[in-house]
Amino acid sequence: MTQQATPDRPAPRGKLRRVLPLLITAWLVLEIWLLVQVGSWLGGLTVALLLLAGVLIGGSLIKRAGLKAFSAAIDQSRDPKPRQPQTGTSLTVLAGLLLIVPGFLSDVLALTLLLPPTRALWRAAGRRFAEKALRSTSAVGTDPFADAMRLQEQLRIHRPDGKVIQGEVVEPGTGPQGPDATYRPPING
Repeated sequence: MTQQATPDRPAPRGKLRRVLPLLITAWLVLEIWLLVQVGSWLGGLTVALLLLAGVLIGGSLIKRAGLKAFSAAIDQSRDPKPRQPQTGTSLTVLAGLLLIVPGFLSDVLALTLLLPPTRALWRAAGRRFAEKALRSTSAVGTDPFADAMRLQEQLRIHRPDGKVIQGEVVEPGTGPQGPDATYRPPING
């Protein structure tokens, strides 16, 4: 039996929403502990320089991924094809953001997003997660990610050129009987 949201009781939170604050706190404590350990081993100035290098490299990665996505969008607008090759910019942007975040665990995670073998594993895990969200049987409004994935699937246009043709549905037998003889001005365009 599942709990329903009532005016007196809010909707129950999902498993991820209950565990996420604990995971973030554990991650932050581990990052700070690792920074202190590496700082005592290498020295504070070296750690500061490593963190600054991470920020600069992360910013460069995000800039490069943005330019790649922009050029892919321009190519798509010039020559629309049903299946354009993937640019992989989302994982690169995420890696850049993780490099900008101070800490060494986030830097190691960013490297796994950039190296080809582990990048393929992350991409496959992301696809499985998205497919699971699409197949989710949770009620609308209970899982925001599943709702977003369903909406994206509903909004997908199946025409390869992306054009939408406006029209009106007329049921057979309910439309005008015989030829339409009313005057209509010519379309200027």
